[in-house]
Amino acid sequence: MTVQEKIDVSTADMQAVLDRQKAAYLEEGVVTAEVRIDRLNRLIDLVHDHKDEMVAALSKDFGHRSSHQTLMSDIYSTLESLKHTRKSLKSWMKPEKRKAPVPMNLFGARARIEYQPKGVIGILGTWNFPIHTVISPLAGIFAAGNRALIKYSEVTPETSTLLHTLIKKYYKEEECVGFLGGPEVGAALSGLPLDHLIFTGATSIARHVMRSASENLTPVTLELGGKSPVIISRDADLKEAVRRIFAGKTLNVGQVCLSPDYVFVPEDLREEFLSHASSIVAEMFPTLLNNPDYSSVINERHYQRLLGYIQDAKDKGGDVREINPANEDFSSQKGIHKIPLTLIVDPATDMKVSQDELFGPLLSVKSYKKLDECIDYINANPRPLALYYFGPKKGAEIRKVLDNTTSGGVCINDVLAHVSCEDLPFGGVGDSGMGNYHGPEGFKTFSHARSVFTQTKINLQALGGMLPPYGEKADKTLKGMIKK
Repeated sequence: MTVQEKIDVSTADMQAVLDRQKAAYLEEGVVTAEVRIDRLNRLIDLVHDHKDEMVAALSKDFGHRSSHQTLMSDIYSTLESLKHTRKSLKSWMKPEKRKAPVPMNLFGARARIEYQPKGVIGILGTWNFPIHTVISPLAGIFAAGNRALIKYSEVTPETSTLLHTLIKKYYKEEECVGFLGGPEVGAALSGLPLDHLIFTGATSIARHVMRSASENLTPVTLELGGKSPVIISRDADLKEAVRRIFAGKTLNVGQVCLSPDYVFVPEDLREEFLSHASSIVAEMFPTLLNNPDYSSVINERHYQRLLGYIQDAKDKGGDVREINPANEDFSSQKGIHKIPLTLIVDPATDMKVSQDELFGPLLSVKSYKKLDECIDYINANPRPLALYYFGPKKGAEIRKVLDNTTSGGVCINDVLAHVSCEDLPFGGVGDSGMGNYHGPEGFKTFSHARSVFTQTKINLQALGGMLPPYGEKADKTLKGMIKK
């Protein structure tokens, strides 16, 4: 029985909880730094003290998932986000001074921005990192002084049920509450009159979320994905580049929004790249089927989707190269959905691997002669969540890539690593998302930047003749003010 079948949540139930949270928020008034830090501390305790249960739940949901990778990507990264936020919170809360206009500033006028909570924030998490995509946004949400409603992913029922139980244990319903259920519960949440909504997931679903949120003019942050490219320079350390690319690609077997989707390799280095790929993957994973370090695809639906991509490439005459170090038979798996890392070399544009986000252990390898070919291809397609470059960190080539492409973020000489820098904003652009969180930008995303202007006691309008009835004094004052 699935979580969706066990839990029946109505829109009215969710609206009632939202009403209680809004009332509690208004009654609370000023949300002190101490209250915010307390909410963050409880979240840190929740994750840290129940990490073993979370690892076990995620492994059940995936059929098999590397415990080390779960600890790295869902536990450690989440705790780092929370601790960085806790450490920085008081400085982020300080009002920002702004310049008051001349000549009012000369007579004592002052301007500032105060960051106040928005109120109640909705979170729609997703299945590939069902802990991180729920808890990490809560760092900025609690830091900004808000309350939260959460919809857990129905694709990972064990993990979602555990999180649901823990949130109820650590938080009052008026502070933070979660809902279990299927897509209809997510749709209902996105249609509530929230003060902000953050969604992590597929671009196709994001369109429905944004449409629902628009009915209440709810501002949204969309953390999506897309086909993130890698450019390998001719001057790169090729073997080290391959090592880092495939270490990133095999994290959660490519079921990562930031996972490399296709790699540009200089044409004359292509076979060397492929040779390094085979040997390095074999070093990391001598076997795959029973290897605890090599994770499973989440479920049968996504397993068949990925097999369909491979078959489509083969049917269209593609150069498909499977990296299966121990030549294992994957045809009779029970309870898991493992797929060997599979490379599609120079895929045709009509292949599905060239059109869809792969989100699994598949990677396209594209040959190029000139850097302009890479840039033109990237710019001809939807803007990706990340762009990766391997080569000299300074110089004309990297500057050309940065100046002539657009992506959510860029990582030079590694993949995925930029998301672990908590002081950088994380987010997409275009089809890969809108808005961002993490660090000070996350605090600001979930805050209302309220302008506060304090006027001088001296009535400068009256002195300048700028009050009715207007006359020669106003004409003279305006003539002096209006200049090029």
